[in-house]
Parts: sequence; C-alpha cells; structure tokens
Amino acid sequence: MKTIILIVMITTLISAQTRYTEINQLVQSGEFKKATELIDEKLKSDQLSSDEIFELQFEKERLDRIKKDFNKTAEDVLKFVNKYYPAVKEKDLEKWENDGSLEFKFIDGKKWYFSRAASNLFRINTEAKAQKEKVDGFQKDPLDAFLEDYIPKVLDESANAQESLVKPVTFKLNYTVTVDANAVPDGEIIKCWLPFPREGHQRQTDIKLLAVNSDEYVIASNDNPQRTLFMQKPAMKDQPTIFNMVLEVTNYNEVNLILPDLIKPYNKESGLYKTYTTERPPHIVFTDKIKKLSEEIVGDEKNPYLIAKKIFTWISTNIPWAGAREYSTIENISDYCLTNRHGDCGIKTLLFITLCRYNGIPAKWQSGWMLHPGEVNLHDWSEIYLEGYGWVPVDQSFGLVESKNEDEKYFFLGSIDPYHLIVNDDYSKELFPAKTFPRSETVDFQRGELEWRGGNLYFDKWDYHMDVEYK
Repeated sequence: MKTIILIVMITTLISAQTRYTEINQLVQSGEFKKATELIDEKLKSDQLSSDEIFELQFEKERLDRIKKDFNKTAEDVLKFVNKYYPAVKEKDLEKWENDGSLEFKFIDGKKWYFSRAASNLFRINTEAKAQKEKVDGFQKDPLDAFLEDYIPKVLDESANAQESLVKPVTFKLNYTVTVDANAVPDGEIIKCWLPFPREGHQRQTDIKLLAVNSDEYVIASNDNPQRTLFMQKPAMKDQPTIFNMVLEVTNYNEVNLILPDLIKPYNKESGLYKTYTTERPPHIVFTDKIKKLSEEIVGDEKNPYLIAKKIFTWISTNIPWAGAREYSTIENISDYCLTNRHGDCGIKTLLFITLCRYNGIPAKWQSGWMLHPGEVNLHDWSEIYLEGYGWVPVDQSFGLVESKNEDEKYFFLGSIDPYHLIVNDDYSKELFPAKTFPRSETVDFQRGELEWRGGNLYFDKWDYHMDVEYK
C-alpha cells in the first residue's frame, strides 16, 4: 500500500438560511416550488459572487433533502399506528401533531410526515409509549442491560487498580462504502472520504491501518478535527463501486470520579476558555429560550460540575431519544431540540453544549461510532473542561444509567466506556482533501462523503457498513 500523509485545516460552515429574505420566507411557509424557482431565477444573474452562488445552490439542494426526509403520508403513519390504536383515524393524528409528538411539514400545500415520525411517536409521547408497551410487552433495551451490568465492573476495577484507564478492548474494524451501480457515468472518477480514528486521546491508542482496497490513498493529519482516509476510483458500468479499509484500534474505559470541591476557577482570559464558551452559529446560539431554560435548570448554582450535572439530568429526564432528520436540513440544531423536546444523540449533545457554554463551562463536540456488542452505530457525544481535571467526556444521549449508586448513575457525566470510537473532535470542519461540492452531512462526519465532477453523491446513492471483531 502506498501511504501519503498531508496536513490541512479549513473552517467551513453552511447555514440553513440564505441572505435572501424572500427565499427564506417562502421556505418557512413551505412553498418549496416557488422558492426553487426564485433560486433558479437569481442564479441567472452574472452579478453573483462565488459565495452567493454556492449558498443558493446549496439551499436548493437542502430543500430536496427535506423532501426526502418528509416522505410519509397520513396513510403511511396510520398503518404503523393502527397496531397500537386500532380505532385511530386521520383526524385523530392532530392531537399528536399539536403536542409535537408527530413531526410533519406542509410542503407545496400538502402535509408530509417525517420518515420516522410514526416510530418516533412511541418514543416521544409518554401515553403512546405506554400503549406500545401494553401491546408488545416490556422489553429492556439490550444496550441498557449491557451497561447496567458492565459499568459497576469498570468502576470496581478502576477503584481497585487506582487507575483512570482500565479494561482495554481491541477492535478490528472492516469499513465499507458501496456506491450504487450507475450512480455516475461509466469511467467517471468517484472521490471518497472515509472516517478515520483520531489520535491524541489517552483512551484511544494503537491505531493500525491493516488494508485499503486502493494502491493510493491519503490519511489526513491528526490536525484535522474531522479525520479522513481519502481515495478515488473510476465507476464501471452496471457495477457498484466499493471503497474499503480495515483497521485496528485499542480503546480504554476512562473513569473520572469528579469531586466538585476540587474544581478550580477558570482562567477566563485563556484561549481555551474563550473558544469553548462562545456562541457558534448556527447551532450554538444563546437564544432567549436557552437563557430562560438555563435560569430554570441552574438557578443560583455556581460550581461548574454541579451546573453541568443539573443540565445533564434535565436533558436526560425531559428530552427523549428519537430518530432524527438529516442535520444539514435543520437551521439551528440546539434550538430544534429545545423547541421539539426530542432528538437523537447529536441533537441532544448540541443542546447540552449550548447550555454549558452559556453557563461559562467550556464544552466541545466529539463523535464517531458506538461499537457495543450488538449495538454498532453512528454516535455523538461531547467533552467539557473542568479546571483541575481537564477535558472529560460526557455522553448526554446515554444519559442517566438506571442505578441507585450515584457513581454508576452519572457514569456518562465525566467517564466513558471503550466502545466509543473517536473520529471527530469538532463539527462542520473542512475535510481533507477539500470537497468541491457541499457535504451530504454538513455537521457530523461518520458515514463518509462522496462526490464526482458532476456533484455531491447524497446518501440515497450509496450504503455504508461496519463489521466489528472484538479481540
């Protein structure tokens, strides 16, 4: 294999709002067709800057992505819901729409439901969740059961060894992206960026690339907070194009039992403090809703860890997990979470980060994959900085562990298991080599990214898969 290591770091943010008020208003009112026509009209002008052209073209693509996400009719929803509510009719769906349990949009005069709205209903709505359990019976989530058994063992080993890093697990990861046959014309070059593990974290070590199905590839320097392995291949008529890498990595449990009284005051003039306590539009913004909620949650508390604990507890208790829209379609993710009162791992994480930063606690994004036995998936979490302890992990999505033991219950507020594979130490950062076209995922980076000279290849043009071997 021929390996090339290069370094680059370019910051790029794509907003879900254009600089054109009339386009934004059409989008907000669900008039996507008129908005698209207006975008096409503006693109005819020869007075536009390259940034304006890029912005308009992406907004047009974003509208198409929203339509892909909102593709279910009332009839589709009723087919799912009728198992649990046999007598429910279309008019009965309104009560769940009104309380935010059933996500929908009016697009060009027609009501469309989010593709996962029906299943999300039974995660978001307490009464519907109880009804589903009544019909299907109670089944403890296998991941919850695993963690409830696993975490006490981790804490015991850490205490007995008096070590913060314990119980390492070595993973062999076989990652494949398969582009659909004829997704691009025969002979055209497809560029592919695959997620590659981060270095520099004490709990993630010994990263070894074992195989790549290409003689030439580029591994981005660890200076890139969203790290990639890049390669390219020509498309062949009627055949899928396959990109594959095999690697090995060893991860440790990281245990931090934080004593609030030992936390020292922040140096508020430091670059770290200023960087990670500031707003970062469009997804980390100190809106009036954030300020009001913070006052309700935090009260008069001044200790950074105890403030974070209050935030962590409130989100765990009040924001249920639900399948999410593509992040590139959401204008402000933390506000979306607070407004809709549900979200997946990344959505809940950005709300946590925003509330922490507003309260003067440095907080940043981290993400990659969860590799738990029987539960391999994309995953997002965060880190907060506590003076005297440094950066410590927080998994807001895993939240409170069901236990009467305080250390077990709040394990994911400062500690983390070895099944969290770190690919990203930030979000919405430029990939290397830089993409020509907007990313399919403009915030996170876990599945990969693909494009050809004719444009970006969105998620409906390819599939991804991870095989995990535990060594």
